[in-house]
Amino acid sequence: MRPGAVPAAVLVSLSLFAPGSGQPPAALPDRMADTGGGTQLITAVAPGTGSTSGTVTWWDRRDGRWVAAGTAPARFGAKGLVEGTARRQGTHTTPTGLYGMPYAFGTKAAPRGTAYTYRPVRRDSWWCQDGDSRSYNRWTEPRAADCRAAEAEHLITYRTQYAHALVVDFNYHRPVRGRGAGVFLHVHGRGATAGCVSVPEESMREILRWADPARRPHIAIGTRGGPTAITRY
Repeated sequence: MRPGAVPAAVLVSLSLFAPGSGQPPAALPDRMADTGGGTQLITAVAPGTGSTSGTVTWWDRRDGRWVAAGTAPARFGAKGLVEGTARRQGTHTTPTGLYGMPYAFGTKAAPRGTAYTYRPVRRDSWWCQDGDSRSYNRWTEPRAADCRAAEAEHLITYRTQYAHALVVDFNYHRPVRGRGAGVFLHVHGRGATAGCVSVPEESMREILRWADPARRPHIAIGTRGGPTAITRY
C-alpha cells in the first residue's frame, strides 16, 4: 500500500519493569503471546490506534533471551491502526497482528549482505489491489489483464518509498477480498503511510542486512495497550 547500537534509554523504553518485584526488565518480545517461532523479530509499536508514528525495533533471540539489535522511528497509516481481521481496504489504516515476511523488493539494488529473496522493481512491476482479479494482493509483471490499472499500484512510481521494502504477509496467503492489499515495511515518504509501516532509508537497509529468512523473522504490529496491544500477538 502506498505509501546499530541501541541507547540504554531506548532499551528501558522497550522493556517492562514488574512494579515492586525487584525483577530485571522483561524485553518486549518476552511479554508477547507469540513471536512466530523464529529467532528474529521486528516489533512496530504505536502509542495508540489513532497514532501515525511510533517505533520499529528488530530483535535477535540469543542464549534464550531477546536482545534488541536496532531501533528506528516508524510511521503508520494516515488513519492510524486497526485490528488486522477487521481492516477494510482503502481506509488508510495499518493492520495490527503478527505476520511473516515472504520476500523483499526495491527500486534500488539490495544492500550488500541481504539474504532475503529480493525482487527488482521494473517499469512493468505492479501490485494488484483489484478485488475482482485473480492476482489480488500479488506482484504481477506485467499487470495482469484482469487487474484494472486504477486498482493496482505501479511500483516504480514510488521510487523513494519502495527504494527497499519487505512484503508483510497480511491477507496474503489466503486473501480475503476487500480486507486490503499491498502492506509493506518500506522507506519513509513525505508523511504517514496509506496503511504500511515505514522507517528511514538507512534503517530499512540495516534491517535487510540483518534479516535472515533461515531464522524465520516475523513482524508484530500493535499498540502499547488496549485491544490492539502488541503483547496480544
